Amino acid sequence: MMSKLQGKVAVVTGGTSGIGLATAKLFAAEGARVFITGRRQAELDAAAASIPNAIGIQADSSNSADLKRLFDTIRELAGRIDVLYVNAGGGSMAPLGAISEEHIADAFDRNVKGLIFTVQNALPLLGKGASVVLTSSTAGIVGTPAFSVYSASKAAVRNLARSWILDLKDRAIRVNVVSPGPVRTPGLVELAGPEASAQQGLLDMLAAQVPLGRVGEPEEIAKAVLFLASDDASFINGAELFVDGGLAQV
Repeated sequence: MMSKLQGKVAVVTGGTSGIGLATAKLFAAEGARVFITGRRQAELDAAAASIPNAIGIQADSSNSADLKRLFDTIRELAGRIDVLYVNAGGGSMAPLGAISEEHIADAFDRNVKGLIFTVQNALPLLGKGASVVLTSSTAGIVGTPAFSVYSASKAAVRNLARSWILDLKDRAIRVNVVSPGPVRTPGLVELAGPEASAQQGLLDMLAAQVPLGRVGEPEEIAKAVLFLASDDASFINGAELFVDGGLAQV
């Protein structure tokens, strides 16, 4: 049986751990030539070494010079992009009353500005029928204490996809959004601090809110991204796919 991404060139930003790494591994297993990015070189090298047929390129998605260098390198090595998964991002917690300009800039630079310019810089390499998948979050449609700025940045991602499918309709480039619920990733557990007991406590608290009774695993999100990236989703465009165990659906 033909692999879902056989012969495709795929780019995964934020591919050194968690959902990004799991997705890059799945893309490679499905036949893609994979490029991953990360901000820290040591982690990037380790991740690339764990993925067959993968190349790691150091890049901070909020840095325009890094993005230019990233896509110049991909142009030289591959000449095109068939699948672009914009996963790099992040944020921190701050309740209303403690929000600073730095807090806002960090979240929106990583989750909005970086995402916009990642896609924009990739446009010349995206062929007709290419697939773009953006990472949002269930936080984009529900209220979360002390997480309003992050949540607002993820809500922006959803609306960008709606508008971009109109901008790109003449090129038949699909743009879809995957919105995970709580997933067992380093980025999530680190919100609780360095202590293992606090991290497990956070996971247990989140699991209790999910109708399925548990948090997700990165590999489960990766399967949803693969679906949106592949021809299985050839008539799905501008959609938001929640992979959240039902958290934001009740």
